[in-house]
Amino acid sequence: MNETLVTVVGNVATTPVFRELPSGPVARFRLAVTARYYDAGRNVWADGHTNFFTVWARRALGANVQGSLTIGEPVIVQGKLRVRDEERGGQHWTSADIDATTVGHDLSRGTAAFRRVMKANAALTDPATARERVPGHEPEPSPDPEPVPEPEPVG
Repeated sequence: MNETLVTVVGNVATTPVFRELPSGPVARFRLAVTARYYDAGRNVWADGHTNFFTVWARRALGANVQGSLTIGEPVIVQGKLRVRDEERGGQHWTSADIDATTVGHDLSRGTAAFRRVMKANAALTDPATARERVPGHEPEPSPDPEPVPEPEPVG
């Protein structure tokens, strides 16, 4: 299987659009990636060419992208690169799409607060711990409550 796997660092350029398709849920957004270079003549960093990619996130990743990303946020996207050439309305179009396997915030440029998504069947099987279980990271048992002292007799 000859796939072109890429890792791209850029900014979210459009609001993620989430749709339920017959093949399953999918979210799509545009990613802007601008090269930076040092201009020694002016002694400053400058922006180079900006490339735009359409990122496709499927299934649970798509739902999480929809709930996590907004325009302008710095992200890292890893996935399969798909370059398409097509004719539309008599014009030739070339587009670069990424079928994402992983999408995350770029923590070198800010902070994020991760929230694990609850699995629907976890609440049915064990309502006390409806969070997803991670092997080797079982929740700590709750400590026994302090005994309540008996009231002293009045007399």
